[in-house]
Amino acid sequence: MVKQLSISGFLDVVQKCVERKLNYRKCKLSENLKSFEKCSCLLIVSTHQSCADPKLRPAILTDKTKEPAIKYINKKFPNIDFRGNIVSKTGFRQCISLYLDDSEKVSGELTDLFNFDLQAVNFDFTKNYLDLIVTYTSVIITLSRIEDKKALVGMFNCAHEMTNGSSDPSYPRLGQMFVEYEHPWKKLTEEFGPHTKSVTAALLSLRMLYPRRNLPAEQWRSAQLLSLLSAPAAMLDPACCDTMACEYLSMEVMERWIIIGFLLCHSSLNTNQATLELWKMALRSGLYLTLTRDEVLNIHKVSEDLFDNIKGYSKRVADIKECRDHVLVNSGAMHRERRQFLRGAMKELFKVLEDEPGLLGPKALFVFMALSFSRDEVLWLVRHSENMPKIKTPEDYVDNQMAELLFYMEKLSGLMRKYSHVVQRYHVQYLAQFDALVLNDTIQNMYVCPEEESVLLSSFVSVLSALSVKQVENKEEFDLRPLRLDWLRLQAYTSVNKAPLPLKDYPDLAKVMNMIQFHTRMVDSVEELLHETSDVSILCFYPRVFEKMFSQSSEEMTMKRYLMSFPSVCSHFSQCAHPLCPEEVSVQLLADQTVNEAQLVALVSLSLFFSLSPISAARYRKQKKPPPKKGEVQKEKPGAESLRKDRTILTNMDKMHLMLTELCSSFSLCTDFAVFDHTVIPTEFLLSHLEMRLSEIIVRMANYNKTTQEITRPSDLLAGLRAYTANLHWLTSYINVDVARLVKSVLLQQTVPLDSHGGQTITTIYTNWFLEGLLRQASNSLIVHCPTMHCFVNQSTDIESTFRAEEFSDISELRALAELIGPYGMKFLSENLMWHITSQVTEIKKMVIENMDVLVQMKNNFDKPEEMANLKRRLTGGENILKRMTIIGVILSFRAMTQDCLKDHCPYMMRSVESLRDFVSPEADIQVTLNVFELASAAGLTCNIDPALVAAIGSMQTDNTSMDEEYKLSCLLLVYIAVSLPTMALDPNSLYNREHGGHNNNIHCLATAINQLAAAMFTIQNKNIEQQLKEFLLMASSTLLQLGQNVERVESKNRESVYLLLHMIVEESPFLSQDMLESCFPYVLLRNAYREVYKSFVITLG
Repeated sequence: MVKQLSISGFLDVVQKCVERKLNYRKCKLSENLKSFEKCSCLLIVSTHQSCADPKLRPAILTDKTKEPAIKYINKKFPNIDFRGNIVSKTGFRQCISLYLDDSEKVSGELTDLFNFDLQAVNFDFTKNYLDLIVTYTSVIITLSRIEDKKALVGMFNCAHEMTNGSSDPSYPRLGQMFVEYEHPWKKLTEEFGPHTKSVTAALLSLRMLYPRRNLPAEQWRSAQLLSLLSAPAAMLDPACCDTMACEYLSMEVMERWIIIGFLLCHSSLNTNQATLELWKMALRSGLYLTLTRDEVLNIHKVSEDLFDNIKGYSKRVADIKECRDHVLVNSGAMHRERRQFLRGAMKELFKVLEDEPGLLGPKALFVFMALSFSRDEVLWLVRHSENMPKIKTPEDYVDNQMAELLFYMEKLSGLMRKYSHVVQRYHVQYLAQFDALVLNDTIQNMYVCPEEESVLLSSFVSVLSALSVKQVENKEEFDLRPLRLDWLRLQAYTSVNKAPLPLKDYPDLAKVMNMIQFHTRMVDSVEELLHETSDVSILCFYPRVFEKMFSQSSEEMTMKRYLMSFPSVCSHFSQCAHPLCPEEVSVQLLADQTVNEAQLVALVSLSLFFSLSPISAARYRKQKKPPPKKGEVQKEKPGAESLRKDRTILTNMDKMHLMLTELCSSFSLCTDFAVFDHTVIPTEFLLSHLEMRLSEIIVRMANYNKTTQEITRPSDLLAGLRAYTANLHWLTSYINVDVARLVKSVLLQQTVPLDSHGGQTITTIYTNWFLEGLLRQASNSLIVHCPTMHCFVNQSTDIESTFRAEEFSDISELRALAELIGPYGMKFLSENLMWHITSQVTEIKKMVIENMDVLVQMKNNFDKPEEMANLKRRLTGGENILKRMTIIGVILSFRAMTQDCLKDHCPYMMRSVESLRDFVSPEADIQVTLNVFELASAAGLTCNIDPALVAAIGSMQTDNTSMDEEYKLSCLLLVYIAVSLPTMALDPNSLYNREHGGHNNNIHCLATAINQLAAAMFTIQNKNIEQQLKEFLLMASSTLLQLGQNVERVESKNRESVYLLLHMIVEESPFLSQDMLESCFPYVLLRNAYREVYKSFVITLG
């Protein structure tokens, strides 16, 4: 028959084992206490994560198809007959198979959870005993809050029975326990009734300690608590007392012991006045206690509900209500004042110890006391902020200076870690040269000491005496845990009734050993003690409170320098091992704030810069303002902000710089910290945010509107960027960051189509704008290429343009563009231009193929006017071919302008590149020539053959067409263009404009298109470029000469302007000469043509 699972049974068994004087080395009571506590915590974590959290709740419990089975289990629990259920055996097995392992683990933990009983005698033993009670209670209460526990355990047992043919052996006990603990507090009080005496005795050991720790801030201040400067003469004296471990014991832990202990053993409240006062004092400390993580216990509500159902406890219920009212009125203000005191005390303590780290040895206790006190106040505020009561003074539960308290907690902890070798060296000497001698004298003065205890105590003296400073200097690792564990075992063995060596008869031994225990922890367990006293990992489970505290602190100017403490405490979260921890949330918020402030300062400076720019000055002077009326405040002129009559008056810029200084100061807290498996470097994190923000700002400063095609001029963007980055360099005055590297990295990313975050860059933006905004209008003759001014200008039309082309395409703007997007960006722009050219070439080839027969005949009969006239009537698309060639010429002209702006990027190499370009010849190895031309083009030099155009057209070649066919198409294309030139005389926009140095419909760009396109195509086909262009010139001359023979002169309207095009083709070609032109076209016609176009221009001016 299986015994009932209860705390009483286990405590009784342990009591009998100890009283029978079992060897303490075989009992290992202390180890079992530790194992019990860890096992219980694991149980709480697993059950809480699996069931209590709605985000992690198993999907099977919310599946509508499984509801009948789950309802059946809950109704029949623990006596479940799955064979009578409406769900089939196979389907039911699918329901529970996913949770078989977890349920088995929970079942095993519950059945093996409680094995030992201990009685309170001294500190370590009492602490572990009370922790045992609180942990057991927390497990039961937490499990009682999980609604689906019966369903999970029932499904597991059914699966076990279907798999193994029998029920799990532990299931009856577990099921009975769940049934009995439906009302957990009632059952717990029944179980702990027989242990009221021992529990009360353990709790009454706090009657001196807890009131001494639970004092208001005024008494702390009057006693100069934690101050090393209050007694300068005793500054080097070691901080020692009889209860060293009690001095940094958590107040929350003590309150949990008192509240839960007296709830379980409440009968002592009516019989002992000391217990009643202790209990009431704990009830006045707050409203909530932590059970585990974010699970809290409403102490007044739980106590009142429990005592309401017990006869004779009406006075206790009245006491509870009185304490609750006291908490609502006074507790918030008392804890607020404590935090205020601790901020000043922690700051003073840190400053003294930072200046004199050698004091960390004798005054280490002060550090752990300060950390423990501060941690208690932080955790009290956290759990009450999350569950804030309705009170008249809610400001008592809001602390906008929490950053400072967390900051000095982190700084003190960091100081202890940094100088741990100092602390270790001091206490090694203290243990060997003082503690060992005192312990030896104490042992000698004992009148009763059994042999086993004597051997153990003598081993303590031997271990301590063997310590030496040389071990510290040699960096040997110390491990004094066996000594502390033996002392805990000895406490367990000597703290029971009728023990051979009753420890209560030798208080001096206990005091010395407790002091030795603290000193040994200073040698090998400083990190563990820091975690015990300063761990605030519970913030991980209160993300809303954590973020709220951060935002409240960030609103205070004086707190900004301490904000790094919030991301720094995230390093504590690894102790929780919870997948939902916020990790880098607060460091991101801090970086965002710093970046925002730096951006604000830079943008204000940018605004001031633009207000003093020449354009702004011109606009200001152009404005006609009426004289100010009487009493009207006159608007300040740009630059007035630099005039300051009184330096004490803070301007907005002063305030922003002050805020930026405070924010940057917070990054000095630590160089890095670890959060789980990640190492966070705050300054690098800040730089990453600055990089992201700077990229966004640069794109935003471009101000590109795709709908209206509005954009910032490149020169304005460059000037604004210089002003902005100049302000960013001020950051180096506040924080050690490499702003130069940041700016170079961001600007380098802006030279490629997408930045490191996948966002558009100014390279993409300006490329799209020049293609879609400027060149598209130029292809429609709304914008004209102006060779005389080396830019594009707007045509005078009825359609109003959204921008002036010359303001975006002159040499200064294109140089600014080249400086902004760099060679990589210019290459990207060139590639996009080439893509548009190849698109036009593809369409042109289609037109040549459509008219191939006619073009072949025209090529063979170009010297026969009658035949040419007949063939010309059969030719289609002449205007279209010239339109597309004009578009190609406009694109190539713009590309030449952008290429020319690259010359300034490598001034010391230009002479060498020019010599190399002039040295090579296309008649030699063409591939070598193209490679040299590619180098020259990258340097901004013009070449006889455009290597980019050659590569673009070469990529159009397919396997379906042979090189001979491509050559034939190229020749016929030139014929097509030559015979179509006369049609341009019909267009009224073909008029030559002397002011622009070109035609109003951009046909002067045909010269560039014909020369470069012919050179590229015949280079690919390995043909003689000069010969082909001579044939083109001969045919074009012949067709243009026929314009003068037209009797009706309908086509001769712009004949002179079209004649000039022939001269431009020869003038721009490196393969043709004026002699070749004169041989086929009379020079007198060109002279007369120039005279006519210039004559009309003079008349227009007149």
